[in-house]
Amino acid sequence: MTTLRRTPLHAAHQRLGARLVDFAGFEMPVQYDSILAEHAAVREAAGVFDVSHMGQIELEGPDAVTATGRLLSRPVADLAVGQVRYALLCNDAGGVVDDVTVYRTGEAALFLCVNASNIEKDEAWIRDHVAGDVAMRNPSADTGLIALQGPKSLELLARLGAESAAGLKRFRYDRLEVAGVRVGISRTGYTGADGFELYCAADAAEALFESLLREGEPLGVKPAGLGARDTLRLEAALPLYGHELDDETSPLEAGLERFVDLSHDFIGAKAIRERHEAGATKALVGFVLEDRGIAREGCAVVHADAEIGRVTSGAPSPTLGKSIGLAYVPPALAAVGSTWSVRVRSRDLAARVVETPFVGGAQAGRRRSSPSA
Repeated sequence: MTTLRRTPLHAAHQRLGARLVDFAGFEMPVQYDSILAEHAAVREAAGVFDVSHMGQIELEGPDAVTATGRLLSRPVADLAVGQVRYALLCNDAGGVVDDVTVYRTGEAALFLCVNASNIEKDEAWIRDHVAGDVAMRNPSADTGLIALQGPKSLELLARLGAESAAGLKRFRYDRLEVAGVRVGISRTGYTGADGFELYCAADAAEALFESLLREGEPLGVKPAGLGARDTLRLEAALPLYGHELDDETSPLEAGLERFVDLSHDFIGAKAIRERHEAGATKALVGFVLEDRGIAREGCAVVHADAEIGRVTSGAPSPTLGKSIGLAYVPPALAAVGSTWSVRVRSRDLAARVVETPFVGGAQAGRRRSSPSA
């Protein structure tokens, strides 16, 4: 039996009575009290998530910027120090190795935040493909990462002595103190709400986590687990690796065109261009169920009595009160307003393609509109 890895916040989760589950080989909290209450806290106040299972891969040296740019679907040479960008690591066939955020931390220094399930895979891929005078390091085990998400995030940070966080724009990064803990802080997240991600030394993570919860309690801030994280990211129509993204799927098929610069020379660009010119065979769409029921991952998508695709993610939306989901379907049936069915336990439930994100703006807990980086 494989022993599950634990984050620096494991003892805190136990004290809070969290229900712990295996996620990507880590023992992680799926919920503390109620997924619905935790979801609502993020949309209306703020939620505090342990995301220390995520990985960090640092690249530094004279050739770090050039080498990292060749690995990613978007250039990084134009990133200012303190800027963050979402991008894809792609393979030679144009599939997605991982989706990452890249941080420019110095003139010749960057780090990638990578998915927990892909830490070892990404490290090996980067090591095999990085070129030039670049030092590579994986400090994931020594790093705590806490996501503070929701419209009252700024107010809470100010209470903890980090008033300057208000000046941090979306997809920007800085270093400051929160509750006496030195952190790297970025205005990023995975919920559709305004918020921040706080990087700190692993041995400081528990004190920071407890301070956020203690000072945030009067504001309605709650600890939030993987259950709420999943319903929140689904309402925001954000892809999850292993569901919407994998080694065979092109980022263009996943609707991530704005995060792919095909004029930029990166691994997989040629294959992605060729696949696009040949014509996509599938497209990722958001849908709502018109009939009562819940569309879950793996359910068949059906049209004219034929199976045409699969649901990649699905759940009831706590904000909308409807069952929503993401699915890959043929491009001819991907336009907004298209109708087909989702087969749930031998019943074909009517579904309609809708605009995504399902929930956005103030309804999602965003304080202001801002462009993606």
